[in-house]
Amino acid sequence: MRFIIYAIGLLPFFLFRLIGQNYELESFQQFDEKVASMLYGNDFIILFHYIGDTTTVMVITLIMVFYFGVKQQNYRAILFIVLTVAGGTAINQFLKGYYARPRPEIEDQLSSFSYPSGHSMLGVLFLFTAAYLFSKLSSSSMVTIISWAIAIILFVLIGLSRIAEGRHYATDVLGGWSLGIAYFTLCVIWYEHGERLLKKNRLV
Repeated sequence: MRFIIYAIGLLPFFLFRLIGQNYELESFQQFDEKVASMLYGNDFIILFHYIGDTTTVMVITLIMVFYFGVKQQNYRAILFIVLTVAGGTAINQFLKGYYARPRPEIEDQLSSFSYPSGHSMLGVLFLFTAAYLFSKLSSSSMVTIISWAIAIILFVLIGLSRIAEGRHYATDVLGGWSLGIAYFTLCVIWYEHGERLLKKNRLV
């Protein structure tokens, strides 16, 4: 069962690759234009970009590191946080340079490349990391459900905010989400494999 869940989690990587290889196709461009026409200039959605800003991500990441390091003394959790958030940031920057997709043409546009969206990918990673680790500390299934629901709603709104601002195409956001989910799944596979080995060693 766990293998099936992991396999499903890694499937978005193929969507990321599909978009990366084909975003210049007319069908993808029409999709970008249609989504942009629906969202561009929406002030309410734009507000959510602050949650995905580098400063916000760093503050929340440091809070998690402090909590799991000082309060829980769970150093593997700290390594997991660094792997997901810092590792994901490095991967995103590398892939932006690899694809070198120009951003949408708007006034005062950012100078960095567009695909995949960093806000969208990091939104998935730091929110899913928080939901995953804190749900493990709770014995309440309701707390787990609420944590994941909040994480999902927020990462979606963070991604949509980048389209509403005109900073990214819709396909950039889809690519960021897809890569973020796939990479997070890979990190969870590593983390849980290590947890099983630790438990096995304690029993020996």
